[in-house]
Amino acid sequence: MPNLRPRPRRGAGRVARAAGRGAGAAGRDELVSRSLQSAEHCLGAQDFGTAYAHYLLVLSLAPELKDDVKETFQYTLFRWAEELDALSRTQDLLGCYEQALELFPHDEVICNSMGEHLFRMGFRDEAAGYFRKAVKLNPDFSDAKENFYRVANWLVERWHFIMLNDTRRNTIYNAAIQKAVCLGSKSILDIGAGTGILSMFAKKAGAHLVYACELSKTMYELACDIVAANEMEAGIKLLHMKSLDIEIPKHIPERVSLVVTETVDAGLFGEGILESLIHAWEHLLLQPKTKGENGNCEKYGKVIPASAVIFGMAVECAEIRRHHRVGIKDIAGICLPTSVKFQSPAYSSIDAEETIEPYTTEKMSRVPGGYLALTECFEIMTVDFNNLQLDDEHSLSTSPSEETCWEQAVYPVHDLADYWIKPGDQVMMEVSCQDYYLRIQSISVFNSEHEMDVGKSFTKNKDLLPLGNEAELCSALANLQTSKPDAVEQTCVLESTEVALLNNIPYHEGFKMAMKKVLSSLTLEKLGQAMDTQCQNNEMSCESGQNNSEQSVPEPLYVLDVSEGFSILPIIAGTLGQVKPYSSVEKDQHRMTLDLISEANHFPKETLEFWLRHVEDESAVLQRPKSDKLWSIIILDVIEPSGLIQQEIMEKAAISRCLLQSGGKIFPQYVLMFGLLVESQTLVEESAVQGTERTLGFNIAPFINQFQVPIRVFLDLSSLPCIPLSKPVELLRLDLMTPYLNTSNREVKVCICKSGQVTAIPFWYHMYLDDEIRLDTSSEASHWKQAAVVLETPIQVEMGDELVLNVQHHKSNISITVKQ
Repeated sequence: MPNLRPRPRRGAGRVARAAGRGAGAAGRDELVSRSLQSAEHCLGAQDFGTAYAHYLLVLSLAPELKDDVKETFQYTLFRWAEELDALSRTQDLLGCYEQALELFPHDEVICNSMGEHLFRMGFRDEAAGYFRKAVKLNPDFSDAKENFYRVANWLVERWHFIMLNDTRRNTIYNAAIQKAVCLGSKSILDIGAGTGILSMFAKKAGAHLVYACELSKTMYELACDIVAANEMEAGIKLLHMKSLDIEIPKHIPERVSLVVTETVDAGLFGEGILESLIHAWEHLLLQPKTKGENGNCEKYGKVIPASAVIFGMAVECAEIRRHHRVGIKDIAGICLPTSVKFQSPAYSSIDAEETIEPYTTEKMSRVPGGYLALTECFEIMTVDFNNLQLDDEHSLSTSPSEETCWEQAVYPVHDLADYWIKPGDQVMMEVSCQDYYLRIQSISVFNSEHEMDVGKSFTKNKDLLPLGNEAELCSALANLQTSKPDAVEQTCVLESTEVALLNNIPYHEGFKMAMKKVLSSLTLEKLGQAMDTQCQNNEMSCESGQNNSEQSVPEPLYVLDVSEGFSILPIIAGTLGQVKPYSSVEKDQHRMTLDLISEANHFPKETLEFWLRHVEDESAVLQRPKSDKLWSIIILDVIEPSGLIQQEIMEKAAISRCLLQSGGKIFPQYVLMFGLLVESQTLVEESAVQGTERTLGFNIAPFINQFQVPIRVFLDLSSLPCIPLSKPVELLRLDLMTPYLNTSNREVKVCICKSGQVTAIPFWYHMYLDDEIRLDTSSEASHWKQAAVVLETPIQVEMGDELVLNVQHHKSNISITVKQ
């Protein structure tokens, strides 16, 4: 049947559609206009959630308005995100940012803000991605650069660069892997692959199957890029997972003949090598070859490294001591009671609530002041990862006398009653592996007049180390029991920098003198005002015939210490007159310790207030002590222990200035930043991988160097291997009391006093509590470390030349570049 519907005239449909579009466009414009008005109204009422919804509608209907409303939209998004964050509405917050980035995919400010929220939530890998994108979109965006530098240190730890630059380490690992593959180990699992360099060694040596697992998302993605760049992606299967979660045949088809790993730290076991190898021998590796057995190595399991021997040495080192033991009893007139015992976290307690490393690490060859060896090097423990399958041909040493990428594990001695030893004395200690950490404890010294039965002392542990396969050996090591140290009634655990701070006498004496000046001045002023008031009251009393014998109690002076961590400055302030000091320490253990110190110094415990008990939000710690009172002194932490300026310190200083009474002060009042030009190959090698020669021809540097940061922190300038090429110069002034003296951009001329290559600019600070009292963050007593800017490209200079440094200060971020 023919179609009986009338056919439209040619062009009639187009006219009708155009008319429809005209009506639709008018309606859309009306809706956009109303939504804009509603958004502005909601902003005025601080209803950011509704305002955000209106802006989403506007931008979806009229994308051509993006440039016009961009800044207002950003402001609305950020304020609404703050509210969602405060309400713990995480999914809604992330959803808002995803919507915003769909509309503005190339907006570096939104990318950076998204990264900040993710980082605070603990998603460091994801945060790094957004920070990197923001920097790529705008290389001059200082906030994003600073955020990326901070997160890069978390994601790709600096030892990766040092390790990859260690040619000897790479060569020996390559030789050992090559030998194993040549002997028949053709299927390989790389545990904790990192950049994948060991996997590539194996593949290049002729391995048929190579599997590599890496838990870190950032390192896994980095390894994928590196393996692809070296054209080995077809021969190396990368797994983003822990080796403990690998299953056969789900992830790999069958057991492998060789496991290669470097999941070891300075304390050998700290990265979980025991746990991962126990699991590998039980589930992933072929059985080991027994003694005297012949046959193809491909049928048997093997581990590289094959074994480890742990050596030790008792040393005397003032630098280590001052970071782990409070060595003074009187701090600026404050007596530390014997009832309180201070300890650093590097303590071998096995009954603590959380398992922490019972050691710290140091590059002993670079410890400031050096160290004195008190004993010969002695063997502590031998760990055979392969039973009798040792590879005696290739070995690495992490000794302080060797120039390697390794630091040394340091076990500070806490509990020895008498630390003095003399030639002929013997040191006895208990060594165990518990919670997968090597522990050294129960240290005692026997002088030559006493006999010591060494064999008897170690019999109980010796029986627990039978010869056997790796699983048996590791299980025995992991389950060794040790005696518990005697409990101390009052123990205060401090970070090593906090211990060093307590030992910093110039710091506390300087603050005491500076506070005394300010408080004395304000007290005299207050007394003068009180006398004037009293005279007026007396005159009024005489005129009225009244006897005014009652004296009004004068108001105290208020001191607030918002230093980071443990600080006894409030107690020192409390001894300087009629003062009400406030401390902002957070940990209950630290508050209890401060109370005990107060009581021991006959300082009423009730006088010391803990300020965080009085504020609901820790970010609001800078408030008035009372509604009608202001602070006399506010103590701020300006410099981090790492050597960097604290984040948002200038914002905190601005708030503090508003809360000071007339004549009150912020401590420090101003800070001068100093630096010098140096040539240091060490800093270069610790900051970036240098070419392909050190990595034995593999192309790794361009990929991992994306995570290099221009600033190295936690440096000891006094022992840093470097050649000074200039004298110290003042780089910057940060004035917390008179901000108009600060400049955001400054050029500094530096005269070259020695020819060489400028590779870095180390810097430190002089903190002025007032014009006369100064603290130097580079001094021998300082608890602060120093930092350095490492140049991307070294600059050749001759004596007498002049370089111009451009120093920029934005918020709390500082950048130093050489003006070309």
